[in-house]
Amino acid sequence: MTSSATKVTIVSERVILDKITAIIEAAGATGYTVIEGGGKGSHGVRTTDRPSVVKALAIVKIEIVVADRETAEKIADAVNEKYFKHYSGIVYLERVEILRPQKF
Repeated sequence: MTSSATKVTIVSERVILDKITAIIEAAGATGYTVIEGGGKGSHGVRTTDRPSVVKALAIVKIEIVVADRETAEKIADAVNEKYFKHYSGIVYLERVEILRPQKF
């Protein structure tokens, strides 16, 4: 049997990853997943095959699953307000069905 939850996906510059994960943890999320990213958007093309000297300019996708929409919105709003005026990034929320709801 599944339960409803909310997934927060944040795509941002790697340089602010630690600041974003601090917001996630402060909001009470039990965990998150970070995936190296590449793609094309309003700030141009970003690839994963960059030299380590510019690794901080790479992008990451952070996924968080939380049991309640309120926590998801708290994370999304805080990241958007604190960082996306000066750094590139997006945040989106999705309803998801999960197994083992006690983990969230």
